[in-house]
Amino acid sequence: GLVIDGRTLEHVLHDSLQNIFLELTEKCRAVVCCQATPLQKSVLVKLVRNKLKAMTLAVGDGANDVSMIQVADTGVGISGQEGMQAVMASDFAISQFRHLRKLLLVHGHWCYNRLTNMVLYYFYKNVTYVNLLFWYQFFCGFSGTSMTDYWILILFNLLFTSVPPIIYGVLDKDVSAEILMELPQLYTMSQ
Repeated sequence: GLVIDGRTLEHVLHDSLQNIFLELTEKCRAVVCCQATPLQKSVLVKLVRNKLKAMTLAVGDGANDVSMIQVADTGVGISGQEGMQAVMASDFAISQFRHLRKLLLVHGHWCYNRLTNMVLYYFYKNVTYVNLLFWYQFFCGFSGTSMTDYWILILFNLLFTSVPPIIYGVLDKDVSAEILMELPQLYTMSQ
Protein backbone atom coordinates (compact mmCIF):
# COMPACT_ATOMS: atom_id res chain seq x y z
CA GLY A 1 0.00 0.00 0.00
CA LEU A 2 0.84 3.66 -0.29
CA VAL A 3 0.29 6.33 2.37
CA ILE A 4 0.51 9.96 1.28
CA ASP A 5 -0.09 13.11 3.31
CA GLY A 6 -1.80 16.34 2.27
CA ARG A 7 1.38 18.36 1.62
CA THR A 8 2.84 15.68 -0.65
CA LEU A 9 -0.53 15.26 -2.36
CA GLU A 10 -0.52 18.98 -3.22
CA HIS A 11 2.68 18.49 -5.25
CA VAL A 12 1.46 15.26 -6.85
CA LEU A 13 -1.76 16.82 -8.13
CA HIS A 14 0.15 19.21 -10.42
CA ASP A 15 0.02 18.22 -14.09
CA SER A 16 3.70 17.23 -14.31
CA LEU A 17 3.48 14.51 -11.62
CA GLN A 18 -0.04 13.18 -12.21
CA ASN A 19 0.92 10.40 -14.61
CA ILE A 20 3.78 9.18 -12.41
CA PHE A 21 1.46 9.17 -9.39
CA LEU A 22 -1.22 7.25 -11.30
CA GLU A 23 1.31 4.64 -12.46
CA LEU A 24 2.42 4.18 -8.86
CA THR A 25 -1.15 3.88 -7.56
CA GLU A 26 -1.98 1.22 -10.15
CA LYS A 27 0.77 -0.97 -8.71
CA CYS A 28 -0.57 -0.66 -5.13
CA ARG A 29 -3.37 -2.64 -3.56
CA ALA A 30 -4.47 0.38 -1.49
CA VAL A 31 -3.71 4.09 -1.40
CA VAL A 32 -4.45 6.03 1.78
CA CYS A 33 -4.41 9.83 1.79
CA CYS A 34 -4.30 11.45 5.19
CA GLN A 35 -4.60 15.09 6.25
CA ALA A 36 -5.89 16.09 2.83
CA THR A 37 -8.11 19.10 2.23
CA PRO A 38 -11.63 18.62 0.86
CA LEU A 39 -10.51 20.05 -2.50
CA GLN A 40 -7.56 17.64 -2.69
CA LYS A 41 -9.86 14.70 -1.96
CA SER A 42 -12.30 15.58 -4.72
CA VAL A 43 -9.51 16.34 -7.23
CA LEU A 44 -7.87 13.00 -6.47
CA VAL A 45 -11.11 11.07 -6.99
CA LYS A 46 -11.78 12.99 -10.20
CA LEU A 47 -8.24 12.28 -11.40
CA VAL A 48 -8.52 8.54 -10.81
CA ARG A 49 -11.98 8.43 -12.36
CA ASN A 50 -11.07 10.35 -15.52
CA LYS A 51 -7.51 9.24 -16.19
CA LEU A 52 -7.71 5.57 -15.16
CA LYS A 53 -11.32 5.15 -16.32
CA ALA A 54 -12.01 3.39 -13.02
CA MET A 55 -15.21 3.25 -11.05
CA THR A 56 -14.70 5.11 -7.81
CA LEU A 57 -16.11 4.66 -4.33
CA ALA A 58 -15.72 7.43 -1.76
CA VAL A 59 -16.27 6.83 1.94
CA GLY A 60 -16.54 9.76 4.32
CA ASP A 61 -17.87 10.68 7.73
CA GLY A 62 -17.91 14.47 7.87
CA ALA A 63 -18.57 17.72 6.08
CA ASN A 64 -15.01 17.78 4.73
CA ASP A 65 -15.77 14.62 2.72
CA VAL A 66 -18.90 15.90 0.94
CA SER A 67 -17.16 17.10 -2.25
CA MET A 68 -15.27 13.79 -2.55
CA ILE A 69 -18.48 11.78 -2.09
CA GLN A 70 -20.30 13.84 -4.71
CA VAL A 71 -17.51 13.44 -7.30
CA ALA A 72 -17.25 9.65 -6.89
CA ASP A 73 -19.42 7.20 -8.81
CA THR A 74 -20.73 5.81 -5.54
CA GLY A 75 -20.61 7.60 -2.22
CA VAL A 76 -20.94 6.05 1.21
CA GLY A 77 -21.56 8.27 4.22
CA ILE A 78 -20.85 7.17 7.76
CA SER A 79 -23.12 8.74 10.33
CA GLY A 80 -21.24 9.63 13.44
CA GLN A 81 -19.82 12.29 15.68
CA GLU A 82 -18.95 14.69 12.85
CA GLY A 83 -22.56 15.21 11.81
CA MET A 84 -24.82 14.11 9.00
CA GLN A 85 -23.44 16.12 6.05
CA ALA A 86 -21.63 13.14 4.51
CA VAL A 87 -24.69 10.93 4.92
CA MET A 88 -26.93 13.51 3.26
CA ALA A 89 -24.59 13.78 0.25
CA SER A 90 -24.03 10.04 -0.17
CA ASP A 91 -25.75 7.29 -2.12
CA PHE A 92 -25.59 4.86 0.81
CA ALA A 93 -25.38 5.46 4.54
CA ILE A 94 -23.94 3.18 7.19
CA SER A 95 -23.64 3.67 10.92
CA GLN A 96 -20.10 2.35 11.36
CA PHE A 97 -17.10 1.78 9.10
CA ARG A 98 -17.12 -1.95 9.84
CA HIS A 99 -20.44 -2.27 7.96
CA LEU A 100 -18.74 -1.27 4.69
CA ARG A 101 -17.57 -4.83 4.05
CA LYS A 102 -21.11 -6.21 4.26
CA LEU A 103 -22.49 -3.34 2.17
CA LEU A 104 -20.05 -4.04 -0.64
CA LEU A 105 -19.72 -7.81 -0.57
CA VAL A 106 -23.25 -8.90 0.35
CA HIS A 107 -25.67 -6.16 -0.64
CA GLY A 108 -23.53 -5.11 -3.62
CA HIS A 109 -23.50 -8.68 -4.95
CA TRP A 110 -27.24 -9.14 -4.45
CA CYS A 111 -28.02 -5.77 -6.05
CA TYR A 112 -25.77 -6.46 -9.04
CA ASN A 113 -27.37 -9.88 -9.54
CA ARG A 114 -30.91 -8.51 -9.24
CA LEU A 115 -30.26 -5.66 -11.66
CA THR A 116 -28.78 -7.91 -14.34
CA ASN A 117 -31.69 -10.33 -14.07
CA MET A 118 -34.23 -7.50 -14.15
CA VAL A 119 -32.72 -6.06 -17.34
CA LEU A 120 -33.09 -9.47 -18.98
CA TYR A 121 -36.62 -9.74 -17.61
CA TYR A 122 -37.69 -6.39 -19.11
CA PHE A 123 -36.18 -7.27 -22.47
CA TYR A 124 -38.05 -10.58 -22.45
CA LYS A 125 -41.32 -8.93 -21.41
CA ASN A 126 -41.11 -6.28 -24.12
CA VAL A 127 -39.96 -8.67 -26.84
CA THR A 128 -42.90 -10.94 -26.00
CA TYR A 129 -45.43 -8.15 -26.22
CA VAL A 130 -43.99 -6.54 -29.37
CA ASN A 131 -43.72 -9.95 -31.05
CA LEU A 132 -47.41 -10.53 -30.34
CA LEU A 133 -48.31 -7.15 -31.86
CA PHE A 134 -46.09 -7.82 -34.90
CA TRP A 135 -47.73 -11.14 -35.77
CA TYR A 136 -51.21 -9.74 -35.10
CA GLN A 137 -50.61 -7.11 -37.80
CA PHE A 138 -50.09 -9.93 -40.34
CA PHE A 139 -53.38 -11.46 -39.20
CA CYS A 140 -55.37 -8.21 -39.63
CA GLY A 141 -53.64 -7.16 -42.87
CA PHE A 142 -51.72 -4.21 -41.36
CA SER A 143 -54.96 -2.28 -40.93
CA GLY A 144 -53.88 -0.71 -37.65
CA THR A 145 -56.60 -2.48 -35.72
CA SER A 146 -56.01 -2.49 -31.99
CA MET A 147 -55.29 -5.95 -30.69
CA THR A 148 -56.26 -5.30 -27.08
CA ASP A 149 -58.38 -2.93 -25.10
CA TYR A 150 -56.53 -0.25 -23.15
CA TRP A 151 -57.48 -1.75 -19.80
CA ILE A 152 -55.85 -5.06 -20.78
CA LEU A 153 -52.67 -3.21 -21.77
CA ILE A 154 -52.68 -1.36 -18.44
CA LEU A 155 -53.28 -4.61 -16.56
CA PHE A 156 -50.47 -6.32 -18.51
CA ASN A 157 -48.00 -3.58 -17.58
CA LEU A 158 -49.21 -3.48 -13.98
CA LEU A 159 -48.89 -7.23 -13.43
CA PHE A 160 -45.71 -7.84 -15.41
CA THR A 161 -43.87 -4.63 -14.64
CA SER A 162 -44.53 -3.83 -11.00
CA VAL A 163 -45.38 -6.99 -9.06
CA PRO A 164 -42.65 -9.43 -10.24
CA PRO A 165 -39.74 -6.98 -9.69
CA ILE A 166 -40.97 -6.23 -6.17
CA ILE A 167 -41.24 -9.93 -5.33
CA TYR A 168 -37.91 -10.65 -6.98
CA GLY A 169 -36.22 -7.73 -5.24
CA VAL A 170 -37.40 -8.85 -1.82
CA LEU A 171 -36.92 -12.60 -2.09
CA ASP A 172 -34.02 -13.26 -4.47
CA LYS A 173 -30.70 -14.06 -2.86
CA ASP A 174 -28.59 -16.33 -5.04
CA VAL A 175 -25.94 -16.91 -2.36
CA SER A 176 -26.32 -16.55 1.40
CA ALA A 177 -24.77 -13.59 3.21
CA GLU A 178 -22.45 -15.85 5.21
CA ILE A 179 -20.92 -17.41 2.09
CA LEU A 180 -20.50 -14.01 0.44
CA MET A 181 -18.66 -12.71 3.51
CA GLU A 182 -16.37 -15.77 3.57
CA LEU A 183 -15.65 -15.74 -0.18
CA PRO A 184 -15.23 -12.16 -1.47
CA GLN A 185 -14.10 -13.60 -4.82
CA LEU A 186 -17.76 -14.31 -5.66
CA TYR A 187 -18.36 -10.57 -6.15
CA THR A 188 -15.77 -10.28 -8.92
CA MET A 189 -16.85 -13.54 -10.56
CA SER A 190 -20.38 -12.22 -11.17
CA GLN A 191 -19.00 -9.27 -13.14
